Amino acid sequence: MSASAKQLSLKLVTLAENWTRDPFRQNLQLSTFLKSLAAHPRLTPHAVEATRALRDNEVYKKYPLSDKMMKPASSPHYYERLVEGWEKSSQGIGRPWWKVFFGIW
Repeated sequence: MSASAKQLSLKLVTLAENWTRDPFRQNLQLSTFLKSLAAHPRLTPHAVEATRALRDNEVYKKYPLSDKMMKPASSPHYYERLVEGWEKSSQGIGRPWWKVFFGIW
């Protein structure tokens, strides 16, 4: 492995170690995949840069979503409730059965 390939591998391993863990899939983590990818003999600088851009939300910052997109007229609180449900379920907090039954948030 050449010196530049070792540097790329080291950068990718560093990105993988700093990657946020997925609380819903304990046995399937993106950081594990990235660490195994770092050992690949044909690792390119483009792959490492794409991983860094993904971690830093560069596309989201470059192309922000409008308020109209995040709050559609048919259901303006949909995405807020989706994120709230995701966060609560990652903490093990579920909605009571009666709220599910009656469709109450």
